[in-house]
Amino acid sequence: MRLKAIKFAPTLIALLACARMEPPPGGPPDAEPPQLIGTTPDSMAQLPGFHGDVEFRFDEVVSEGSTPSTGTGTGDLEKLILLSPTTRVPDVSWRRSRITVRPAEGWRADRVYRVELLPGVTDLQRNRSEEGKVVTFSTGGPPPSTTLQGTVVDWTSARPAPAALVVALLLPDSLPYRVLADSSGHFTFGPLPAGNYLVAGVLDQNGNRVADPREAFDSVRLARGRTDAGELWAFVHDTTPPRIRTVTVGDSASATIELSEPTDPRSRLAPGAAIVALLPDSSHVPVVSLLPKSVDDSLHAAAAAKPDSLRPDSLRGDSLRPDTAAAPAARPGVRARTPAQNQPLTTRPPLADHLVVRVARPWTPGATYAITLRGLRNVSGVAADAVGTLVVPQRQPPDSTAADSLHARPGSQAKPKPQSKGHVPAPSDQPRKPAAPSSR
Repeated sequence: MRLKAIKFAPTLIALLACARMEPPPGGPPDAEPPQLIGTTPDSMAQLPGFHGDVEFRFDEVVSEGSTPSTGTGTGDLEKLILLSPTTRVPDVSWRRSRITVRPAEGWRADRVYRVELLPGVTDLQRNRSEEGKVVTFSTGGPPPSTTLQGTVVDWTSARPAPAALVVALLLPDSLPYRVLADSSGHFTFGPLPAGNYLVAGVLDQNGNRVADPREAFDSVRLARGRTDAGELWAFVHDTTPPRIRTVTVGDSASATIELSEPTDPRSRLAPGAAIVALLPDSSHVPVVSLLPKSVDDSLHAAAAAKPDSLRPDSLRGDSLRPDTAAAPAARPGVRARTPAQNQPLTTRPPLADHLVVRVARPWTPGATYAITLRGLRNVSGVAADAVGTLVVPQRQPPDSTAADSLHARPGSQAKPKPQSKGHVPAPSDQPRKPAAPSSR
């Protein structure tokens, strides 16, 4: 028996080591999230030759998460750490009630480091902390004093981008400092070393805290002493020009063109940029207008409005209240504010990937048209001609039953005319009563 106990002792120890830690039974349930009680080192410290770990200490044991840290950036604790300046995933370790961080390449001399713990740390009862913390310290360089600010906007929706990734490259060494925008797309980033910066706002779709090539972004260069990045309107920087995906009939003299990407809103779409040719003889059809779909819809909706909709009371001076008057133009260098975060911003024109072309005469049913858009340019400035095809459906044959219902067909009985109310049929028109059965 003693030999068997010694044989299975390593297995028992391994099982106990893998067992999940739980709070002791009998006490009241813990509903409070873990509280951060201290950090090492202290923020804004100057530590030449620093070789230790940055440490976040909590008042209880915190959870490592379902995915441990492996140095790939996929661990639950790794996703809560933003270490700058570095382009590699930091070493993040779980120490029961502590979380320690160090760069994968080690601390470098004469640099200002910024270690941010994002909200999301949980305890063993899955109580989530909404508290974050930033530790900024120097390994020998001058103390940081620069704070950057701005707003990241998703140009596709023209609305602020919550939790957008902000990357500030300190030039000329291109040291990347990173932060996340708040729920309103605004960021206040600092303190950072003084210098020239290239600030980029990125729509981090996969949440890996890295600006990937196909993700929308916008950037601005800030010279030393300039700290306001303003509005960063993020869009996908495509190196290929727009292409026509589909062309569909809108009404009798218009067609909607769907593009592979938005066009440059700063370029004017003149009617001469569209060439519509009737196939197969390629005879040109005069083009009346070529507009983004939203603009075309608003123009024709206004034209279709009834004249009586402009009532006299709508033109009275008291209808223009001060809160509905147009806001004055923002002063140079002052970032525009919106009345509500969910309202689209209007400091730039909206992007459009749907255009409407209108021609001078109606489409021919069953005909095919070739549509060419000359010099179509995307937001990045890449331009080329785009070609598409419009196939007009055949007109539906008229409903013959509607016309023939007014005339009796040969061999068919004509339907009686509807009688007006109060009409008394003539005796000849009255139905005869059936004869009484004979008693014989």
